[in-house]
Amino acid sequence: MSNLDGQVIIVTGGAAGIGGAITSVLVRRGARVVAVDIDATAGEEAENRDPANIAFLQADVSSKAAALDAVDLAISRFGKLTGLANNAHASRQKPLMELTEEDWALSFGTGFNATLFFMRAAYPQLLKSGGSIVNFGSGAGLTGLETQASYAAAKEAIRGLSRVAANEWAKDRIRVNVVCPKAETEGVRKWKASHPEHYQEAASRIPLGYFGDPEKDVAPVVAFLLSDDSRYMTGQTLMADGGSIQLR
Repeated sequence: MSNLDGQVIIVTGGAAGIGGAITSVLVRRGARVVAVDIDATAGEEAENRDPANIAFLQADVSSKAAALDAVDLAISRFGKLTGLANNAHASRQKPLMELTEEDWALSFGTGFNATLFFMRAAYPQLLKSGGSIVNFGSGAGLTGLETQASYAAAKEAIRGLSRVAANEWAKDRIRVNVVCPKAETEGVRKWKASHPEHYQEAASRIPLGYFGDPEKDVAPVVAFLLSDDSRYMTGQTLMADGGSIQLR
């Protein structure tokens, strides 16, 4: 199990879903977390569960100010910042020709722009003693999944940005890696309930045979990349997807 004692980590979208699972696992492994989320109810519940180790910031991650505020909160509450997990991303599924300017703005604003803003805001603190950034890609971008153009494009832009940052910031001992998850999120569970036959068909195509559990299958990979156990890894894309995509 990765040891995160003494680490202070920002998790965007950190109050619920995959982000909530990441927050829980990081804290369980010794870290303190600033959970940034637009969902006030979920965020306050998370902080109230463990106020000594979780600080909640209600914010829209597409805002530069949110990134700066998150870093300030990490310093004021916990004294430092050592890591960042850029998990948050909102998008709409539509055929390519039906996507509007607003749809593209939503995906790139909450996905690519947010990742860039939080990386830049965190950099001065991570520079002090080295640190780790985990960004999120998606199999949708790697395979070109239908109806996912705005999401896939933003995710692949994030992967490109991550590789550049990994090279530029390696001299600063800041590592930057990417995780692409396949997880049974709330949205997937709703789809499973309404279209069980489609869900089973999709699950059967995953070599390990199931959609990952956010807390058991995805968050530990993020924790590993944020820990010193992965100190010799940067610029990599890790597929936490049950073997669905096997990168060469």
